[in-house]
Amino acid sequence: IYDVKSTRNLAPWIREHGGVPSLWKTGHSLIKARMRERGAALAGEMSGHTFFVERWYGFDDAQYAGARLLEILSKTPDATATLNALPDSMSTPELHMKLAEGEPHRLIETLGKSASFPGATEVIRLDGLRVEYADGFGLARASNTTPVIVLRFEAEDEAGLDRIKSEFRRVLLSAKPDAKLPF
Repeated sequence: IYDVKSTRNLAPWIREHGGVPSLWKTGHSLIKARMRERGAALAGEMSGHTFFVERWYGFDDAQYAGARLLEILSKTPDATATLNALPDSMSTPELHMKLAEGEPHRLIETLGKSASFPGATEVIRLDGLRVEYADGFGLARASNTTPVIVLRFEAEDEAGLDRIKSEFRRVLLSAKPDAKLPF
């Protein structure tokens, strides 16, 4: 189980290594509940929360996650090569667009009904809008804890990242012309 903010490189990597990837809503309790529902052995969020069921209790523990990573790397002939072989991309950190209380969910609802994303291969409405492109994705979702729209962008290169951000800029300013965008 992984959250909507996670890299798009994760699903193919999980499949390639014999797992079944499952995209889910962001949030500690939401991820844990989905993990139990699906009987998943592992779950994680872009925020760094990693939940193990195998040989652990199903909750996130940074020290345990670190120990498991070290265990895995200790079984490889070259830990650096193993880490360097992981898929890479250009991405932004989590960006926050501040709004008035109650406004983020309304804005996401409006975007979900009216926004168009030419060139998108898929629009996932699981938790906000995650718009997939052949070379990346953009995400806009209402935070569950603060009055912000959480934005995140990823692409194979800088040009793709700029293009995806431009699409989201266009859509957000169309729905809210006075928006103060963090990108």
